[in-house]
Amino acid sequence: MKTLRAKEDYPLADKRPELILTPTGKSLPEINMEKVMTGEVSVEDCRISSGTLEYQAQIAESAGHPQMAANFRRAAELTVFADERVLEIYEALRPFRSSHEELMQIAQELEDKGAVLNATFVRQAAKIYRKRNKLKGDK
Repeated sequence: MKTLRAKEDYPLADKRPELILTPTGKSLPEINMEKVMTGEVSVEDCRISSGTLEYQAQIAESAGHPQMAANFRRAAELTVFADERVLEIYEALRPFRSSHEELMQIAQELEDKGAVLNATFVRQAAKIYRKRNKLKGDK
């Protein structure tokens, strides 16, 4: 995977469109309204890929935005999860929604599927929620 830089490669869709591939392997030029109408392009073809998110992270990092880069990398890890599961995890991370044990189980699930950055994030949230009495049953 090529390392990208903000000044040379941003915006990615304009300056490096050949690098953008959907999770199904389609390129940007392959996605158009005509193909959507004929069924040649599906919803899955319109999702962002983990590779594209990594490129965006590299661009953010080179522009001096490390937090944005970290967000893109966490998002890249989540592309392997179904939308419904991502929303469930999001809900579980809200204050007072989950026990410490439930959050640890989510972190393990994330780690088992390769989402190491997200697993670390959930473990950090669980630790902070425990310290600040924000776990389920703490009200």
